[in-house]
Amino acid sequence: MSAEHGSYYLPEPTRWPAITSSGLFLLALGFIMLMNEHSVGPWFMIAGFLVLLYVIVSWFGEVAGESERGLYDSQVDMSFRMGMGWFIVSEVMFFAAFFGALFYARMLAVPWLSETDSLWPGFENVWPTAGPLGENYIGADAHEVASGQFASIGAWGLPFWNTVILLTSSVTVTIAHWALKEGHRLKLIIWLGITVLLGSTFLYLQATEYAHAYTELGLTLGTGVYGSTFFMLTGFHGLHVTIGTITLAVILFRCIKGHFTKDNHFAFEAAAWYWHFVDTVWVGLFIFVYVL
Repeated sequence: MSAEHGSYYLPEPTRWPAITSSGLFLLALGFIMLMNEHSVGPWFMIAGFLVLLYVIVSWFGEVAGESERGLYDSQVDMSFRMGMGWFIVSEVMFFAAFFGALFYARMLAVPWLSETDSLWPGFENVWPTAGPLGENYIGADAHEVASGQFASIGAWGLPFWNTVILLTSSVTVTIAHWALKEGHRLKLIIWLGITVLLGSTFLYLQATEYAHAYTELGLTLGTGVYGSTFFMLTGFHGLHVTIGTITLAVILFRCIKGHFTKDNHFAFEAAAWYWHFVDTVWVGLFIFVYVL
């Protein structure tokens, strides 16, 4: 619950930050142990994940309940909006780092290496390339590996249709938002449900693309600099789509239960902001990873 001192909103003490820290500690400890080949590492990671899952469900549920009981004022609403805004800014910086790595490798590192013959004689400035080689290729003939034991994924197959799907989902979530502001509950539920379905379809097609890359194209996370940048960018984006789809599904469930009004629905807006951000990142991925 909460207390107000003048116009300043002061939430009461809560146990959730401490439990969250415990879950993160278990997750990090398990990962460290896994990297050092301790058999109990995965169990610590599972325990940490379960603690965090419990926190997410319980803490978010508590916040949603407080919101529905009208305990939040305009000052809280503004703090939520500022927090979500800065969170999206941090996400922009996160993806900017990976786009920067792709730019550096493609536009600077590979051309420089082709001029110095520091890898092997005849290394060419072409993209995609498997060089510099990953540890999976130690002992292999370097020139054979770089000359085409993997194939890249064409832009105008599944990536194109996934682009259409995500751009369409931005439209459907916007229509749902308009419906909410107009007080049309059934229209809101239908269009938000379509958005969740589109997000799920995107994830299915991306999983299909990954399976095709690993089993038929020889393109893996260990396929040199191209494989690592490709899967880091598309993989982290897929994780964000997963989070966004789950969030929208929770918002859909709350809409079905009758939550939100046309004047009080920041949780819906936050989910929509996040979804538009995810869609915008994909457009950049499609252009710089698949097309160019």
